[in-house]
Order: sequence, then C-alpha cells, then structure tokens
Amino acid sequence: MTQLVFVHGPGAGGCAAAWTHQLAHFPGSVAPTLPGNLTGTHCPDVARYTEWVRGWLWAQGMTKDLVFVGYTLGAAIGLQYGLDYPEEVKGLVLTSIESKPRENQAAFQVRQQMRLKAASGEPTTYQEWIEFQQHHLLWVQSPLREQLVEWHRKTGPMAQYQSLVAYSQFNVHARLPELKPQLLLIRGDDDPGDAPQGEQAIHEMVPGSRIVRLKNAGHFPATERPGEVNALIAEFVGSL
Repeated sequence: MTQLVFVHGPGAGGCAAAWTHQLAHFPGSVAPTLPGNLTGTHCPDVARYTEWVRGWLWAQGMTKDLVFVGYTLGAAIGLQYGLDYPEEVKGLVLTSIESKPRENQAAFQVRQQMRLKAASGEPTTYQEWIEFQQHHLLWVQSPLREQLVEWHRKTGPMAQYQSLVAYSQFNVHARLPELKPQLLLIRGDDDPGDAPQGEQAIHEMVPGSRIVRLKNAGHFPATERPGEVNALIAEFVGSL
C-alpha cells in the first residue's frame, strides 16, 4: 500500500504545518517536522537529513512503497532518498527544487546574513525577516497564511538559516539519469522570489519525468493551490 510522506523545507512555516491541506486530504499520510525546527539539532547536509527521515519512517514500520512530496529542503531529501534507496520509494512529487548549488550565491548570502542578524535578536532585522516570510507566502490563502507566519516565529530565523546551509550544498545532478522512482515536478510560475528553473533542469535529466506549471503559485504550490496539487498527487499515486 502506497505511503505518502510530506517533507517540509525552510519556508511555509518551517515545519509540518505547511502540509495542513494535504494531511487533511490524504488519510494516513505523514509529515515529520525535521530536527532543528522546534526541537532537536539540525543536520549538516541533505544526506544526514535523509538518514534521519529514513530512521523516523522505519521506526513506524514505513519501509516500502513510499511516495515523497516535498519543497526545497524537503524535495532534496525526497530526491536523495529516491536515489539512495530506490527499492523503498515508488514516486517523488517535488517542487522548488535544484539538484546542484546555484552558480551565483551572492543574493543567497545576503539573505543568510539577514537571518543571522535576525536570530541575534536585533528588532529591525527580525521584523525584516518576518516580512520576508510574509512576502513569500503571497499566494497562500488566509487563515493558513497567518498561521504559517506564526509558525515561523516559533521555529525562528536560525532554524531557517541552518536548513538553507544544508540545502545550498546539495548536489546530485550527475546522478539524476539513474533515478528509478517515478517523478512528478510541479513549478509555481509566479514565485515572488524569482527562483531558478531547477525543476525544468531536473525534468530534462530524468527520462519519463513529468513537469506541471501552475499560475498564481510560487515557492509552495501545495500550500498555495492545494486543490489542484492534491488532485495532481492523487492522479500520480494512482498511476504508480
């Protein structure tokens, strides 16, 4: 029996709350909150996060027929899992994902410094960080949008900083042609952060993959357009 596993990233609350619509729609699905967010210690890289997620799943008897759904760091974890343990994974639904580090890291480093300064307790920068989260949740409907901002206050800027350090080092690009699980990529074409076209690059490297583009969606399509994305997930699972 297929097991849906939703894995969050640094944005959209930085915890399992990002999957509120999906957990309600797909009974029996699971969504761990990654270590370093609310509780625990962050992992230094995606490979280590993947092993943590695998241990979390195995502890609950979830060892096969997995379908990972994730964005950014969560998508990277799903992709790493699918490459390392293809016998356990049936499919991947990934959004806001890049398979190798960006060539130009300048803007990323500026935002990382903002997160560090906000984490130090500097009030003006902390408010700037909160407004940054609000801006990237542009397409999320209320009241979930406000709830996710509050989750960001709980997880904090340091957790986001650490998650993005791990994600920024992720590089499995050369391994993409060997990916065995079926792959669906979803791109939010109106990302307020103007993110790179990482999904397209992956699609071109993975034979048999499918890419879907959504308007009025950005970094978090499952949170922004839950009805459409849930339908895509259900169709994908039904095809496996």
